[in-house]
Amino acid sequence: MPGWPMWSNITAEEIPMSLTQVERERIQDSKRKIQSVNHSLHHVDPRKIADFEAIEQCLEQADRTLEGTLRTDGAPKPETPQ
Repeated sequence: MPGWPMWSNITAEEIPMSLTQVERERIQDSKRKIQSVNHSLHHVDPRKIADFEAIEQCLEQADRTLEGTLRTDGAPKPETPQ
């Protein structure tokens, strides 16, 4: 989307800091709110909302980014079979 910062190019693996318990809870809460908004919008006619697809994509990207942050923070990395 024009005018938006390109923060979405940063992956969770590139952020080396560990989250505190409070930060994890805030991210989980934010993730639930994003999912709730996304779910609510599916009950509205998309033709009535300007840039509906862009909004939907933004919410989905935010959800994936927050999920990736939670998954990579302190979680053991899955081992790859050899």
